[in-house]
Amino acid sequence: MASRRLVRVGEQLREELARALRADVADPRVRHVTVLRVDPSPDLRNALVFWSRLETPEGASLDEVAAGLASAAPYLRRRLAHDLSLKRMPELRFRHDPGIELGDQTLSLLRKLRDES
Repeated sequence: MASRRLVRVGEQLREELARALRADVADPRVRHVTVLRVDPSPDLRNALVFWSRLETPEGASLDEVAAGLASAAPYLRRRLAHDLSLKRMPELRFRHDPGIELGDQTLSLLRKLRDES
């Protein structure tokens, strides 16, 4: 179980990452990304960022979104270092979390079944 400090740092990182992605990153591949959770390592050298995307018909593929996030990672790390007062700013690693997308698919199937009956 993570310490309260790690949970607090993870939440700060999540809030600032979400803000930076929304306001400062111009890459269209990451336009519809939602940051779900950030898990910093105990030594704060690394942070695993779990993300999902809102479905859009013209949206980038998951691989393209992942490449866009990897490309933006150095900028995002510098931005976080500027905005947060942490002794050490972790390296950001991004991992897709399909939970929201799976939930959307499930709701869509349920709506279809309801409409058919």
